Amino acid sequence: MRIGELARHSGVSARSLRYYETQGLLRGERTPGGQRHYGEWAVDRVIRIQALYAAGLNSKKIAQLLPCMRDVDGAPSENATPRLVNDLTAERDRINRMITDLVRSRDVLDEVIATASAGVHASTISRADTAGANRG
Repeated sequence: MRIGELARHSGVSARSLRYYETQGLLRGERTPGGQRHYGEWAVDRVIRIQALYAAGLNSKKIAQLLPCMRDVDGAPSENATPRLVNDLTAERDRINRMITDLVRSRDVLDEVIATASAGVHASTISRADTAGANRG
């Protein structure tokens, strides 16, 4: 498939796909006319790249990781090294810390929203009572 088709199938812009190529994350074959051509495997690869970016990994780390993953199922390949496992464990721990921090922030916001909502509700009732008293 050509780059535009890969962009449509993966939901990633052609510009991003070209960037992935410059970073060594994606390789397409060139036709005699110079157009990029990708196999069906590329859709899984691009989706995996997007997931790794979303997890906070940078392109250098992703470039180290991708050769150690199979495109079809994302399982480790025989190229995985102990250092890579250590690096990935550290990344997972970093993500877990971020999740913990986000949950804590959400909990604080929930408390603020609950308190603010109760105040708004009480204020609305108070105004309604005052308006009714002024009419009666």
